[in-house]
Amino acid sequence: MVVPAHVPELATLDVLVTVAHAGSMNAAARELGMSQQAVSARVHAAERETGMAVFRRSATGVEPTTEGVVILEWAAAILDQAQRFSAGVDSLVGQRSATLTVAASMTIAEYLMPEWVVALRDAHPEVKVRVWPMNSTEVRARVVAGECAVGFVEDGGVQGGVTARVVDHDQLLLVVPSDHAWARSGHVTPAIVARTALVQRESGSGTRVVFTDAMTAAGHPPAEPMLELNSVSAVRAAMLSAGSPAVLSSLSVRDDLRRGTLVAVAIDGVTMPRQLRAIWDRDRGLRGPARDLVDHALRHGATSDHA
Repeated sequence: MVVPAHVPELATLDVLVTVAHAGSMNAAARELGMSQQAVSARVHAAERETGMAVFRRSATGVEPTTEGVVILEWAAAILDQAQRFSAGVDSLVGQRSATLTVAASMTIAEYLMPEWVVALRDAHPEVKVRVWPMNSTEVRARVVAGECAVGFVEDGGVQGGVTARVVDHDQLLLVVPSDHAWARSGHVTPAIVARTALVQRESGSGTRVVFTDAMTAAGHPPAEPMLELNSVSAVRAAMLSAGSPAVLSSLSVRDDLRRGTLVAVAIDGVTMPRQLRAIWDRDRGLRGPARDLVDHALRHGATSDHA
């Protein structure tokens, strides 16, 4: 059979469909973990391949042309068939009965992964799942080395060699014990935070990267930590014991905030949102149980209220 003309590759079709759903090149780039220039290049390539303009551009974003609506419908159908084909191949080679090895950042491993794995096991009870908790930098290294099928990282673990997709969102919070002086005012200046030695996660963790970047962007790079620890639970325990401030995920402290054990303190003019991403090796792709796990994460992220 001769390969038909005017059919872009699957990755390009995926970009087209994502741009249509996101409403802009920038939003699609964030969702796909790509640069805006790379997304734009894919769209232009598809338009050259088909000989038609798929989108109308404006200052506020993009919208499909009349022809683009039809092309996007066909693209979605092709992607759906490709997923069915991949799932069928996976089933034939027995991948669904294999052990799925996943690397995940500490916050994701502790507070999100259990629910995702339960959902995967409910749909595919034959799948065995092994989760390796580690920081985001280490997750990326394991994925690139081929030691796990998929990884989950916070901001800071996506550089080069991997494909990424945003599955959820999170917010970092500066928190203190309820009897700390900062708890009474409920806010503090970036300059004061920068002069204070905090209990922090280790270098290379997504939490540490986002906090450092946010403070540096505000003109106040943070001081060296009072203590560095490599798990969320250890940071929380140390800050309660020492009575010192710490920066932690909203996921990890929501029960403490509800009980009043900890108090969130606003840093004037500084916010620390972050994206939680699934990553996989660009060449090997994502298939079988790993793809199903990412799908469960995406569905959970679409309905969660913690962001």
